[in-house]
Amino acid sequence: MAFATRHFVRAASSDAATAAAKKLLIKHVTIIGGGLMGAGIAQVAAASGHTVVLVDQSDEILKKSTKGIEESLKRVTKKKFADKPEAGAEFIKNTLKNLTTSTDAASVVHSTDLVIEAIVENLEVKNKLFKTLDKFAPEHTIFASNTSSLQITKMANATTRQDRFGGLHFFNPVPMMKLVEVIKTPMTSQKTFESLVDFSKAVGKSPVSCKDTPGFIVNRLLVPYMMEAVRLFERGDASKEDIDVAMKLGAGYPMGPFELLDYVGLDTSKYIIDGWHSLEPNNPLFAPSPLLNKLVEEKKLGKKTGEGFYKYK
Repeated sequence: MAFATRHFVRAASSDAATAAAKKLLIKHVTIIGGGLMGAGIAQVAAASGHTVVLVDQSDEILKKSTKGIEESLKRVTKKKFADKPEAGAEFIKNTLKNLTTSTDAASVVHSTDLVIEAIVENLEVKNKLFKTLDKFAPEHTIFASNTSSLQITKMANATTRQDRFGGLHFFNPVPMMKLVEVIKTPMTSQKTFESLVDFSKAVGKSPVSCKDTPGFIVNRLLVPYMMEAVRLFERGDASKEDIDVAMKLGAGYPMGPFELLDYVGLDTSKYIIDGWHSLEPNNPLFAPSPLLNKLVEEKKLGKKTGEGFYKYK
């Protein structure tokens, strides 16, 4: 009898351990930030059948976000349902049915499975948000940041759920770009990591895994490449036009580094490289650029301001 009891206890413990190790099936998603990235993530999540709440500070911002999502969905359906306009209309209707908006993050996270943060690239602001939401979200809820340059570990440490915290770095424009970088910190549990990978696949993306290293994979390679192009130009070794043509025709890139810098925003690129330089001041790949600093100081930030390395009408 004692043996049978011990066997039962062991079996029950084993079942409990198995249940605890099960991945979380993410159904309800809360996205904080209604900008281009947040709205894009909301769109692909809602389009794939998830219940989505998009949160921002004002109804005006959220109305603009929703309108942008509707316009994006129309563009998607023109391609995806070219010969089936009725199916396209149904797709848009069902996607928008899955999406609601709110200006009160704390009130909507109480029943969510996943919180994705897509707000300003400022660690202090992000940490304040996560610390607040940590008090209201259920125990099972996973937190993730869409940051492209900040350390996920520092954000996780602002909460009590370090094991349920990771990075989900989507790329712009989200509905078109297939890649998602899934970032695992030293504290992220395997269960959380696998749940984030599964969610990325469920929204139609191809996930890649990376540790919490500056820039993850893409930006860790891309930003130093763009900065080296700037240094090449600063030294007078080649013109920015010739560098762009060389990388497009010689390396098959869709944009040259200066075109890409202007597209991304020179202020964004400066912010990233300055942050990395503060972490690793002796790394020559992260050295600041006097020319980039000058352009940002002059508010020549690229396409969004009409001038950066190039002028735009």
